[in-house]
Amino acid sequence: MLTIKEVSKLCGVTTRTLHYYDEIGIFKPSLINESGYRLYSEDSLIKLQEILFFKELDFSLKEIKNIVENPSYDRKYALNMQKEILIKKKNRIEDLIKLIDKNINNDVILGLEKFKEEEINLMKDNYKKEVKERWGNTLEYKEFKEKGYSNNDNERFKEEIEGIFRRFKDVVKFGEESKEAQDLVKVWHDYINNNFYTCSKEVLSNLGDMYVYDERFKNNIDKDYEGLSEFINKAIKVYCSK
Repeated sequence: MLTIKEVSKLCGVTTRTLHYYDEIGIFKPSLINESGYRLYSEDSLIKLQEILFFKELDFSLKEIKNIVENPSYDRKYALNMQKEILIKKKNRIEDLIKLIDKNINNDVILGLEKFKEEEINLMKDNYKKEVKERWGNTLEYKEFKEKGYSNNDNERFKEEIEGIFRRFKDVVKFGEESKEAQDLVKVWHDYINNNFYTCSKEVLSNLGDMYVYDERFKNNIDKDYEGLSEFINKAIKVYCSK
């Protein structure tokens, strides 16, 4: 058995993130001893490795949780598909290393095509699509898909969502418990309900956590205002507690 600190050191995931994984139920300790320490077996580490494989391929934590908890989830099939993508990425890196060697030894040799990632990105997109179709459907996802939005709708949503999140920057100074912040959380909650799916406070709270712990969301939200994702998550928590 490994402690949470040992697991963190082994895989490079912070103990805070591992605590969060436990809270949302995606990765729980094998047992908690009498002293309250989380302990992890080899089997549980295998599950953590699966989670990290999916994150490497840009799946969100919510997507990963839905996938691995699906009764029909086929771990071996998923790993084989992931392996194919990682081999492609490895081959691309090896090609770039060879290109560097040639440039070092022979002045300048053009090889700009080696930088292209279209094939890898296409494989990743196809893989994500297949995984979601096989194991990733939730009631919220199904409700959203049934609406049948067009690409133009999605572009409009993108602009409107970015507009709402930009407004959060203006209310940080008032604090997450302020009327200004809470009114804006309600705007966001209503927007999800009106445009995407029925969003319970539990789902909204999970989304807030995802803004902080999923690097893709965090980096996008914080790109113009450092710490904005943390503020939004705290404001959501206040809203959901009422």
